[in-house]
Amino acid sequence: MEPPATPQPLLADRLKSRTSDLHRTAERSGVTAQILRGQASLLSYARFLSDLLPIYREMEEQLDRLADAPALRGMMVPALRRQDALAADLAALMGPHWEGAAHYPPETERYVDRIKEAASGDGARLIAHAYVRYLGDLNGGQALARLLNRSLGLGPEALSFYAFPGIRDLPEFRLRYRQAIDQTGLTIADLNSVVEEAALAFQMNIDLSQAALRNQEATVDRTAALSKPALA
Repeated sequence: MEPPATPQPLLADRLKSRTSDLHRTAERSGVTAQILRGQASLLSYARFLSDLLPIYREMEEQLDRLADAPALRGMMVPALRRQDALAADLAALMGPHWEGAAHYPPETERYVDRIKEAASGDGARLIAHAYVRYLGDLNGGQALARLLNRSLGLGPEALSFYAFPGIRDLPEFRLRYRQAIDQTGLTIADLNSVVEEAALAFQMNIDLSQAALRNQEATVDRTAALSKPALA
């Protein structure tokens, strides 16, 4: 008699396992590492938020478009939407006309293009992007908000990104969202493509965080050069 087959891990656990090393790398990279060390500048943080906004806009537009797709049921919850919160924070940090001066790096453009690609076909790979961004905001994002309050003195009006007023119990919601991911996973033939998409999404977030730090340093260097007196 053959022993019973070992149950395969459900999708949420597979996503977590595949991205765990990348998660640790993200915490040691770019602006995120600075925030965790209490060393982030207002410029680098605002730059990071600005670079994130087109990504959320694209992801949420695609999730809305595919809301009735079997592979994406339960992934677009209105209380999770972040684009308006991001825009509000940027206005608080940089003034009401911040978007007119925004310049997005190639990393943002590549990320947006990847979300469009993930939304093709049945859209199942969008689950990976929702997993990486939304569950990251609901988990580690809460600690980042406390650190930003402490190190940069930011108040609630500049930390809307991490606030979820439409969710009464964050731990319970996180559990239910993971369960929704597992349920959709049962309908997807190629789970590996979703798992690998999550790894790619994590790497793109790492690249974005590093780019925001580089661009801030370049801005500081240009400002310093312009402030130097001309040589006689």
